[in-house]
Amino acid sequence: MSAFLTYLLNGLAVGSAIALIASGLVVIHRVTGVVNFAQGMFAVVAGLCTSSLLGMGVPHGVSEVAAVLAAALAGLLTGLAAVGRPGTTPLSSLIVTLGVGVLAYAVEIVLWGDQPRSAPGLTGSVTLLGAHIQTQYLLVIGVAAVTFVLLALFFGRAYLGKALTACASNPYAARVVGIDTRRMGLLAFALGGLLGGIAGVLVTPLRPISFDSDVTLIVNGFAAAVFGALTRPVVTLIGALLLGVAETMAAGYGYGSHQLEVALGLMLVVMIVQAGRRTAISQEST
Repeated sequence: MSAFLTYLLNGLAVGSAIALIASGLVVIHRVTGVVNFAQGMFAVVAGLCTSSLLGMGVPHGVSEVAAVLAAALAGLLTGLAAVGRPGTTPLSSLIVTLGVGVLAYAVEIVLWGDQPRSAPGLTGSVTLLGAHIQTQYLLVIGVAAVTFVLLALFFGRAYLGKALTACASNPYAARVVGIDTRRMGLLAFALGGLLGGIAGVLVTPLRPISFDSDVTLIVNGFAAAVFGALTRPVVTLIGALLLGVAETMAAGYGYGSHQLEVALGLMLVVMIVQAGRRTAISQEST
């Protein structure tokens, strides 16, 4: 039982990190209609920046904040490439994000090499109901919870958050009332980079990060985002937590090499179920 609880708590922490990446995908898609396949790159950039800054003697806190801001800048630059030109279709923007992700490989190898890097995090562990969990995992859960609360307040009460929501609900009406949908799209990409960066600085002390780590990150994040239909943050959070627990259970009970298959399998099942629901709704409406 203690092993099960340990895997469960660790899975919630992994799911919290996945939720941060997935929420970036949801924010960008809701505002621009673009699926950003460079989302995992933001976490990699933040993780590698954190490792470098700490290695140069920059203190904790400053290193993590600077790394998250670097990821937000990477998100803004990705947005400029993907949606910076008026009239760019979502499909064209999607292809651009794929190209940005490939280009990022070359930049990361030049700057940091091709060897995995890690960074020191919180040490020690905590025992809860007989289950042992690393303190860093608790930090991941706590930071993710605070981040989602702040996102809810931002979108619910702040003017910029309401403007982003307006662009997501009805872009034409948003333009009519004077909201610059292009700028809101760039802000969404920057916010996506920020969320991915937070995930990156939290995960790097737990598992080494390399230039190609974005593949696993984007697959997990996209699977969780698909669970929420790329539009519903709360459902996306639930999907990320379920995915994190499923992967940790698979690894804990001897199937660690199949974690990626778990994410792909879950994503496929959800897409099939959602496609069936859409078909049923369209048939009822006709």
